[in-house]
Amino acid sequence: HRPPTPPMVRMTRSKTFQAYLPSCHRTYSCIHCRAHLANHDELISKSFQGSQGRAYLFNSVVNVGCGPAEERVLLTGLHAVADIYCENCKTTLGWKYEHAFESSQKYKEGKFIIELAHMIKDNGWD
Repeated sequence: HRPPTPPMVRMTRSKTFQAYLPSCHRTYSCIHCRAHLANHDELISKSFQGSQGRAYLFNSVVNVGCGPAEERVLLTGLHAVADIYCENCKTTLGWKYEHAFESSQKYKEGKFIIELAHMIKDNGWD
């Protein structure tokens, strides 16, 4: 007499839950799928240049995945940066500054660049 066969265990990929920022705050969302990306309070600077035009520097972001870091020479010198993408629709949005080699650029470390071409303003901007 054989023991009962265990039920088949199905491997399922865990769902990435979208983070929702409070609706009372002005937010920036992915222009492609409307996933929330950042709260206006996290905006540090609007005077950045991305590969596709103007870009904003944020202190923190949500619903964003990070690729591997690599060294790139940007307008302000050599940095280690990682491409960031929307977790929901996988569009590349900009990059994260992992390391700045110039002391004057250290304030960017751990911060995020999102290009204006990929963002839309949501919630109470009027």
